Amino acid sequence: QVRLVESGGGLVQAGGSLRLSCAASGRTFSNYAMGWFRQAPGKEREFVTAIDWTGNNTLSADSVKGRFTISKDNTENSVMVYLQMNSLKPEDTAIYYCAAGTFTDSAGGYKYWGQGTQVTVSS
Repeated sequence: QVRLVESGGGLVQAGGSLRLSCAASGRTFSNYAMGWFRQAPGKEREFVTAIDWTGNNTLSADSVKGRFTISKDNTENSVMVYLQMNSLKPEDTAIYYCAAGTFTDSAGGYKYWGQGTQVTVSS
């Protein structure tokens, strides 16, 4: 059974930090690129950042460059993906989704998705 489970969301003040985690299992996710997307109320889902299957290459949206960092760890039966978010801003408030697929900034390139975790940044 394929599962992508996000955790680590919550409420934080502007300027603060959060670390999101995603546990991916049920496939050989070590062979997949992993990405983070987000969706704010009333807005479309947007790309945040991605890491390729080797872990050596990343892509990031301009809005998060220098503030957010993606990383991953391969375990025997799963992949853990992390999103370290620093210097958070109120506009970062959204539901954050973990996804697995090809190395791209397009949501259409990702086949598997988690259920999302809420991040709220207060001003």
